[in-house]
Amino acid sequence: MASLSTSNSTLLMALMVGCVMMAASASNFYQDFDITWGDGRGKILNNGQVLSLSLDKASGSGFQSKNEYLFGKIDMQLKLVPGNSAGTVTAYYLSSKGSTWDEIDFEFLGNLSGDPYILHTNVFSQGNGNREQQFYLWFDPTADFHTYSILWNPQRIIFSVDGTPIREFKNMESIGVPFPKNQPMRIYSSLWNADDWATRGGLVKTDWSQSPFTASYRNFNADACVWSNGASSCKSNAPSSTKGAWFSQEMDSASQQRLRWVHNNYMIYNYCTDAKRFPQGLPPECKMA
Repeated sequence: MASLSTSNSTLLMALMVGCVMMAASASNFYQDFDITWGDGRGKILNNGQVLSLSLDKASGSGFQSKNEYLFGKIDMQLKLVPGNSAGTVTAYYLSSKGSTWDEIDFEFLGNLSGDPYILHTNVFSQGNGNREQQFYLWFDPTADFHTYSILWNPQRIIFSVDGTPIREFKNMESIGVPFPKNQPMRIYSSLWNADDWATRGGLVKTDWSQSPFTASYRNFNADACVWSNGASSCKSNAPSSTKGAWFSQEMDSASQQRLRWVHNNYMIYNYCTDAKRFPQGLPPECKMA
């Protein structure tokens, strides 16, 4: 019986792994995204399983999702520009339209060979940002694909890297802090030249002899409420349990511990500690942290 039980357990594990692999490979960039600019520098490859963006001296490139979302858990695997990527920025973000837009940002700021990338994050609500936090990563993001995730529900936004939370932005409307919750957003990504500010404040310029610069994407997944024709695919009167665990997810003690580990070891800038930037006083959400 023990050997039969072990055999069944092994089979179950194999099936579970198979299901995970099927789910991971189910996304198709042809179905989910449009390449919107770059004059051929953005390419969908491997029957829709991989998307690449490239940058040369003439132009960068970018894409956007076909769908708009109002809350969700968004995952994408990225492999960043290798080598001397100074001056380049790979942006991956959610954004709405208009002058009072909402936005949730990952931006990867390139650097000289051997120097670490800077992961720049920001949250805009009603057109106002200035909520930057920046991090180094604990691995080489150019050597392989890594998963960058945004969990966005009515209570909080959690930025994660390979399942490790690096930032939480809570809904603090109760103290007058705007929170993105009413405007559906598309997913955007672009690779572009920003050598006037991206690397050491613009001191290090893009070395065009290294171009074209290329970033790659795979395994997109959106467990999310799709917005279409003025309505959400998640019924407003439906219980949260029917919308997925992400809709009411918060950070447990283990996640909070990992977040502290990131902040203690890899955070290099936090707007909430930049008193010189806010001479009239830090933003109210900083005082609550």
